[in-house]
Amino acid sequence: MTPRRIAYVVGTFPKISETFVAHELAELRRRGAEVRILALKRPTDELRHDIVDRAGLLEWTFYDRDAFERELETFRPDLVHAHFATDPTAVARDLAARLGVPFTFTAHGYDVWRRPPADLGARAAAAAAVITVSRANRRELAMRFGVDAERVRLIPCGVDTRFFRPRQLPAVQAPHIVCVARLRPVKDLGLLLSACALVKRAGIPFGCTIVGDGPSRDELLERRAELGLDERVAFVGAQEQRQVAEWWGRGSLAALSSRSEGMPVSLMEAAATGLPSVATSVGGVPELVAHGVTGLVVPHGDPEALAAALQTLLRDQDLRRMMGAAARARAIGLFSLERQVDDLVDLWSQVLAREVVAA
Repeated sequence: MTPRRIAYVVGTFPKISETFVAHELAELRRRGAEVRILALKRPTDELRHDIVDRAGLLEWTFYDRDAFERELETFRPDLVHAHFATDPTAVARDLAARLGVPFTFTAHGYDVWRRPPADLGARAAAAAAVITVSRANRRELAMRFGVDAERVRLIPCGVDTRFFRPRQLPAVQAPHIVCVARLRPVKDLGLLLSACALVKRAGIPFGCTIVGDGPSRDELLERRAELGLDERVAFVGAQEQRQVAEWWGRGSLAALSSRSEGMPVSLMEAAATGLPSVATSVGGVPELVAHGVTGLVVPHGDPEALAAALQTLLRDQDLRRMMGAAARARAIGLFSLERQVDDLVDLWSQVLAREVVAA
């Protein structure tokens, strides 16, 4: 039984750093599914990705918690799905129980590694199925929270590989590093700055653009000045998705220096654009970046190793092209939006079939 009416519970919607939610919903709508989006918070940023408007998602978004159940009683969803194991899953579980329908949820990164709910195991047991984005997450859910690994379906977030594609944009004078990340401690962009300082000291020409915003901005700007990188590293703030795609199109390679990750969508976007990546070996990154094939993976906390990997790609245009082509092929095969939604719909169909048998 293919689900036709799906209720989503999310934290903030739309959210500039969670493009995967909007794209997933837009693809479901494109396939003819009806959706209702129950957002626990209104966005505080005025900036939003244009996919939200193009897919008409705000028309089906509701913010009044007191009216959620009443809206769903009218909508009559086949199931309820939540993104993140935190508050959205708690709300989805309660709503599904009242409506007598199954619920599922996707665990991403911080909700598994850094700020998991104390009863995550119980939430997983109550769900009809649990989804997560990396094998590392699935292992952690089993080992730390006692979640039966057989009940956890691995479905990475997907990217629109038709939108994120190799582009012929004006070349920059020197090889260019692009990093798309929130300016938060978990992304450890100070590590990337330290590595850039080492690359500069080695006499290698390069530029670096960091796309994103967050509470660490002032600290990072100070660190950039201390390292003498003002003319090499630019912070351009949060950007709408078309602008992000243009930055990828101008780049020579992607970088990510996080200390914790689930499965970073930014590196999927870079790969789909045909860029190799240099990233720290945390969470699902080694599953996304095939070391020596689509990029280079280094230990976290080692600026020398990160700088050496950056230098390897900055110095060798042919290697960048070869790895970038492999990254694009891997993104199409493993991380496309179409494949992700295919897998989601398949899982939900199995859930609903079990519900019919049980009834």
